[in-house]
Amino acid sequence: MPKVKTSRVKYPEGWELIEPTLRELEGNMREAENDPHDGKRKCEALWPIFKIAHQKSRYIYDLYYRRKEISKELYEFCLDQGYADRNLIAKWKKPGYERLCCLRCIQPRDHNFGTTCVCRVPKHLREEKVIECVHCGCGGCASGD
Repeated sequence: MPKVKTSRVKYPEGWELIEPTLRELEGNMREAENDPHDGKRKCEALWPIFKIAHQKSRYIYDLYYRRKEISKELYEFCLDQGYADRNLIAKWKKPGYERLCCLRCIQPRDHNFGTTCVCRVPKHLREEKVIECVHCGCGGCASGD
């Protein structure tokens, strides 16, 4: 008789420090996914999900790169397990993208005229002072703001 494989994940050292926050954000994500979107535009229904995904990625990024409170092993574990967005964090490390809200805002194929999102325009260059990104609801994520 073949052995039954169990998918036990070995958590790295320091996981118990960040687990409560990540579990809380996961719960918030579930609530946002199950939240009814009556009366909202189709794109507005996804904004809370983008916001929570951004929070999770920013939390792990700050712990590793800014505060240096977690190990590289734990950081890589979080990226591999999908707790944070590897591509978004890679953009945050580049100059000019430190405050980027989501990856859709910099992809020219998702916008008219092959440019980037309106939230990437610095506030002093905008014609309208109050804007919202259609993709994620961001009010402005340009680095110069």
